[in-house]
Amino acid sequence: MRKFCITTLGCKVNQCESDALFRYLKETGWVSAEENADICIINTCTVTQKASMQSRQAIRKIIRANPHAKIIVTGCYAQADADDIRKITGVHYVVGHSDKHRISELIESLTQKASDDLFWHDVRHERVFREMPAIPIGERTRPFLKIQDGCDAFCTYCIVPYTRGRSRSMRPEKVLESLRLMKDAGYKEAVLSGVHLGCYALDLIPKTDLFQLLRQIDESEPIDRVRLSSVEPHELRDEIIQLIANSQILCRHFHIPLQSGDDDVLRRMRRPYSRQYFRELILKIHTLMPDAAIGADILVGFPGESDAAFENTYCLIQELPISYLHVFPFSARKNTPAAAYSDNILPEIVKTRTRRLRELGAVKRAAFYRQFIGQTLEVLVESSRDERTGLLKGFSSNYVPVFIDGESDLANTMVRVVVDNISKDNRVFCRV
Repeated sequence: MRKFCITTLGCKVNQCESDALFRYLKETGWVSAEENADICIINTCTVTQKASMQSRQAIRKIIRANPHAKIIVTGCYAQADADDIRKITGVHYVVGHSDKHRISELIESLTQKASDDLFWHDVRHERVFREMPAIPIGERTRPFLKIQDGCDAFCTYCIVPYTRGRSRSMRPEKVLESLRLMKDAGYKEAVLSGVHLGCYALDLIPKTDLFQLLRQIDESEPIDRVRLSSVEPHELRDEIIQLIANSQILCRHFHIPLQSGDDDVLRRMRRPYSRQYFRELILKIHTLMPDAAIGADILVGFPGESDAAFENTYCLIQELPISYLHVFPFSARKNTPAAAYSDNILPEIVKTRTRRLRELGAVKRAAFYRQFIGQTLEVLVESSRDERTGLLKGFSSNYVPVFIDGESDLANTMVRVVVDNISKDNRVFCRV
């Protein structure tokens, strides 16, 4: 019996690609195992220095737990620092993004030593969207569907365009087909994911865009529910917002990377919008859909971020109907313009600012959840129970995570629940 394990770090796109590899291995007779595996795949991240460190730690941990396994390292850290990974004792193969689709081919040849241990090309020259199996196997109730890869934005702090390459997209008809296949396989919801989702299909001929795809999804109803992952502020156009407001399929959940609420910092980040633009966008969404979840990413401690600049960000978030925050301290990445900036912020200041924003995010999250006490939400129940309480878990269309006292046969079904109360740690308890 051939055994494998897959470890995934980083974003939803990485998770989507790992799900596809998991499915391939299961369908070809492999068995998932935590230890003593024959093959181990580590899908890495390098978006921050911490992510790179965690990737190295994960590689070494997997090698220790599986001393006789063939070790394959892929993902953004493998793309950015292939030579460093090759120096880690126990790593057999390093696979860059352009060759990730070849991992299945590599696995099939593992009975013989491959002629090379490095499968790597400069991903910046990649122009082909590499499709992977759409239907995952496992306990995931809301599978990810990667419809776009790469990024053309080149924000000054971001390494992703260098590790993922230029923007490239799955064709719309293939997206619709994949969603139908997911529904046929029993899934109720899919999450459309991409590295730069707002650029979806701009590389295709004939050109189309994210709005046209969402309109086709809304009209054809290939699956019960579709959720968007992150979309940039300037790419969340009025017609997309209006379409979601009127849709029964598209989830009322917007995740919008703000990064900073200060215009000077935004300019130095090379972010193509202003503080005022973001404010108007959030108010527009909230006016149309008061129950919509609106999340934001914030990057704290960008070089040159003054006290006043940080307060601009803090006050902007404080005054807007934001539902939750993802807060990240700035991390200089090699070969990015911001890595050469000299006006770095002291670590203790970055830590204090990060803490303040995360505390504000918790307050915002609690306020968002509390408005639903006594109201009915339609929830997709997940397949696994909460380890802490033993209760069923689920998410509403507007991304409220709930806990339900119910029978296991509710798993992977849409259930209408009433919100009873919110705990001090922002856990939402409901009854059917």
